[in-house]
Amino acid sequence: MAIEHTVVFRLVHEAGSPAEQDFLRTGRTVLAEIPGVEDFAVKRQVSPKSDLTWQFSMRFADRAAYDGYDAHPEHRGFVATRWSTEVAAFQEYDFAVD
Repeated sequence: MAIEHTVVFRLVHEAGSPAEQDFLRTGRTVLAEIPGVEDFAVKRQVSPKSDLTWQFSMRFADRAAYDGYDAHPEHRGFVATRWSTEVAAFQEYDFAVD
């Protein structure tokens, strides 16, 4: 069974700032290249109903691919060095895809 992994988040950086763009670019570059990641996308929230302004989404063929991503050193490094200091708030969702 495939898994769709998505995180919606708000950054500490000012909207449109070079720091915001660097975070998004680095996330795209680092996370999308991890083995098992499919259909990586960065999306911007357009509704005023949520203060979480960005989304990273991706798919995995199965649980093993997802677990490999979660344990991968590049993912862990991104979380430790960028995510933990630059993300002000987030929600994470993992859905089984039928």
